[in-house]
Amino acid sequence: MEIFLGILIPFIGTTLGAACVLFMKKTLRKQVQRALAGFAAGVMVAASIWSLLIPAIEQSENMGALSFFPAVVGFWIGVLFLLTLDHLIPHLHVGSEQSEGPKSKLERTTMMVLAVTLHNIPEGMAVGVMYAGLLAENTKITAASALALSLGIAIQNFPEGAIISLPLRAEGESKGKAFLGGVLSGVVEPVGAVLTIIAAQLIIPALPYLLSFAAGAMLYVVVEELIPEMSQGEHSNIGTVFFAVGFSLMMVLDVALDDRES
Repeated sequence: MEIFLGILIPFIGTTLGAACVLFMKKTLRKQVQRALAGFAAGVMVAASIWSLLIPAIEQSENMGALSFFPAVVGFWIGVLFLLTLDHLIPHLHVGSEQSEGPKSKLERTTMMVLAVTLHNIPEGMAVGVMYAGLLAENTKITAASALALSLGIAIQNFPEGAIISLPLRAEGESKGKAFLGGVLSGVVEPVGAVLTIIAAQLIIPALPYLLSFAAGAMLYVVVEELIPEMSQGEHSNIGTVFFAVGFSLMMVLDVALDDRES
């Protein structure tokens, strides 16, 4: 039950954020969007370091001077995986007029949902691999550290849900369809988490590689999408400040909850 709830927490965050479209009439101002993008980037960078890369290296301590190897390999596979998806799936980032990926006749709204869905894939995998480590009774991964990651991603998913549902409404979709679009963009998270848990159970020694894979995929999203979004235009320092807020919050969650359990 604990694992089931942990997997669902990030999806709940996205759903609650998407529900903002049912109560708000206007889209978010540019400065607010920059702040939220910065916050999400900060959470994801901190999660990649404290929850994924450091545990991946710690689990390979028996390799001595080469303990970095699984983390580096997994990290690069994660980066290349997202790079490949970026080129294979047509998508349109919120606030952009130029779509990315292959040419497509898909509607703008559909490609906007696909862009956020791409963003959510590594987050779901990150949660899944943490709970896979917990199921495998890995001493480097605790229930508190897994919960901290789920909560951190859920917190940054709340504004993400609003960032996708409100622009969908502005594009002319009904409130119900805009809300559904936001929800659907987050469905990939629990699905990705479950698939990652299954993969990790089949190949237990691969856990360090899977941890760093999720970190590489998440950092790809941060650098390719969130940092440009939080830095464009005037007053870009707002995004930087909220990056620091998100980073600090995730760091506190991971360290404080883990210490409390131990």
